[in-house]
Amino acid sequence: MAIHITGDDAADQLLTDSPFALLAGMMLDQQYPMEHAFAGPQKVISRFGSFEAEKIAAADPEEFAALCSTTPAIHRFPGSMAARLQELARIVVEEYDGRADRIWTEAADAKDLAKRLQALPGFGAQKVRIFVALLAKQLGVRPGGWEGVAGDYALDGFRSVADVVDPSSLQKVRDFKKATKRALRAD
Repeated sequence: MAIHITGDDAADQLLTDSPFALLAGMMLDQQYPMEHAFAGPQKVISRFGSFEAEKIAAADPEEFAALCSTTPAIHRFPGSMAARLQELARIVVEEYDGRADRIWTEAADAKDLAKRLQALPGFGAQKVRIFVALLAKQLGVRPGGWEGVAGDYALDGFRSVADVVDPSSLQKVRDFKKATKRALRAD
């Protein structure tokens, strides 16, 4: 299934073709609009020429941070996210032989998948739940117990990036997040 998160054909194609780009987009999805976060890998490839984990891991940290900071930056905090992206690349290279998809294809079950994801930089408990839901809903990766790990993100509806498949669903996710924040403030 093709990924349609960013509204940019090249960025979405990269997310579809590269498990590492999809993983990196999820990592970048914090304190930044989701479609821009998931477009980050395409910005890197357009400047760096590659989005291979091995090349990103081996890049000079200062030069890599500079290209991630070039306007439009890959994130609102480009320097720290460049370092985090390089750390993510190093883990993928060292622990998964450069194949990010092994994180989920070789997981024993959803709990093992959650443990693997939580060991990555920038992946807290909520991000893990959302990414497990994204894998299940958009890629059909459904290890045993995925619904329990994903929690409410496994439900039908428009709760997170896992449910974004077009501009309309992106807006529905935004509306859901705004309503949730309003409800939390009202309490």
